[in-house]
Amino acid sequence: MLLQRILTALVLAAVAIAAIFLLPTLYFFLFIAIIVLIGAWEWTALSEINKTSGKLAFLLFLIIPMLGVAFWTQILELISQLLEWPAVKEYSGALEWLVIGPVLFWVMMMMLIRKVPEVLLKIEIKKGLTVFIGWFILFSAWMFLVKLRAFYGSEAVMYFLALIWIADIAAFFTGKKFGKDKLAPEISPGKTIQGMYGAILSAIICAVLLALYYGYPFMIATDFAFLSVLTVLISIYGDLFFSLVKRKNKVKDSGSILPGHGGVLDRIDSVVAAAPFYYAGVILIGMSVFS
Repeated sequence: MLLQRILTALVLAAVAIAAIFLLPTLYFFLFIAIIVLIGAWEWTALSEINKTSGKLAFLLFLIIPMLGVAFWTQILELISQLLEWPAVKEYSGALEWLVIGPVLFWVMMMMLIRKVPEVLLKIEIKKGLTVFIGWFILFSAWMFLVKLRAFYGSEAVMYFLALIWIADIAAFFTGKKFGKDKLAPEISPGKTIQGMYGAILSAIICAVLLALYYGYPFMIATDFAFLSVLTVLISIYGDLFFSLVKRKNKVKDSGSILPGHGGVLDRIDSVVAAAPFYYAGVILIGMSVFS
């Protein structure tokens, strides 16, 4: 099983790296959209949407705003021409503010999972709210991951994904070797506090190596190390959030499309949570750290 998991991960990583560095921006948008939409299909099962028409409607409600984001500038240009109102163009950066919502959501989930996991397991969430949460977190992850590529380049995306991947590997092996204290046993018995520390240490190492490579000033390097650590923390609790949803639905995996990993959501859960947070952090640092 471990060998199968490793081989699948290597193939997925190779495909992702090729997409990051070789695809034009619009095709990268489409590539990430396909992955998210497959994950969205899996979410419909977790949301107990059983009818095919309902599943397709959920995908459609993701596709429409995706198109809006992809062609946001062109849409504003068209509105400006139709209304003869040049001021419309001033709203080209309005989408940046939308990052506040998912950041607050994931910080809140991290705190709740840490403090009251047993309460979350007992809460009965209405189907409509579950559907909305899935739409919200998947669309947010897509939007801010593609915006990261569009505004900060391929290297920014590569560092973000490498940060999550390396932290995941570090948590696994550190937990295997030293793990004794459970992080959230009610939700995911396999995760340990020692594994989390291993992931945090890997984030610091990644940030230091990046700072040395780009020659960041001390303050920027410190800010970026702090962002890397917080991003990894959010990614860990993002993983736990999806584990919580699966446990409430009494399923082990979100799907079976990926050998050794389960479903697409099982593979991208950490990225879904961390993408908006990381993007917001890069903005707050106040400079293009990858130039």
